[in-house]
Amino acid sequence: MTLFVTGAAGFIGSHLCEAALARGLQVVGIDNFDPGYPRSVKEENLACIRRLGGSFTFLEADVRDPSLAGMLPAPGPGDAVVHLAARSVARESIEQPAAYLDINLNGTLNVLELARNAGIQRFVMAGTCLVYRGVDEGPRTEDDPADEPQTPYAVSKRAAELLCRAYHALHGMNVAVLRFFAVYGPRQRPDMALFKFADLLKAGREVPLFDEGRAVRDFAFVEDVVQGILAAVDRVNGFRIYNLGHSRPCTMAELVSLLAGALGLPVRTKLLPAQPGDPRVLYASIDRARRELGYVPSVELPDGVARFARWYSAREAGFVLADRGPLGS
Repeated sequence: MTLFVTGAAGFIGSHLCEAALARGLQVVGIDNFDPGYPRSVKEENLACIRRLGGSFTFLEADVRDPSLAGMLPAPGPGDAVVHLAARSVARESIEQPAAYLDINLNGTLNVLELARNAGIQRFVMAGTCLVYRGVDEGPRTEDDPADEPQTPYAVSKRAAELLCRAYHALHGMNVAVLRFFAVYGPRQRPDMALFKFADLLKAGREVPLFDEGRAVRDFAFVEDVVQGILAAVDRVNGFRIYNLGHSRPCTMAELVSLLAGALGLPVRTKLLPAQPGDPRVLYASIDRARRELGYVPSVELPDGVARFARWYSAREAGFVLADRGPLGS
């Protein structure tokens, strides 16, 4: 079986490629090295994948390129696609709405067409929890309304979900949409919250906490999320949406405190008002994923943050590591 992974050189994508290779799958990775953060970061991620050996083929290409199918090894009906490639910074999307809709919607359409024309019947797409309405209490379930996204990013991902649903209805493709919550861990993108917080703590600067630090999020360790993705590849049937979080809500102030403790650094925070489009409380019900995918997150937040902190400290010291062995475990 070949697993085609878009966004393969990214944070989640590189961990997914490693896990798939460890299972003995053939992996074809696709990434265009989007300039949202330095290419060198993604090159490091690819180096981690390649060190594992196994059957890994990498293609530098844009998921919107209509000639993409002709660049790839010939897919087969038993193969699967995991579509992770996207622009995914919600606040940035407010300033760049056209770019987000182009990449996240047109890119998804092109990859769906590639899969349909190749006869691939298993398609897994990365969604986002930001399609849910902001509320002040309770976990979000997959049946909750998702018709009031608050940023162009969330709009683009909700539209991509509906496109996937249409391809299931029209072409019988089996599709799983995975609504990621706050995925974190080693190799996290430098523009993501935990990495930004670590940089600020290391520099002795104030960490800005929007909504005065009271915003509640659901942090899921990347290895747990990858196991959920692979379970969706194995079990996808029909059209299904799954939340992949941890279902253990945590305030941003608590997260910063945990991170500072793991890094052995003092905390200075600056409390700020909530930002436009940011819900106060956003965490997952994972009952459906547990029941249908066997998804059971095992890494608790203090341990996961400590693992991130060890990776971050090693990286700052000049080491490039694959989250394996003493420093990454």
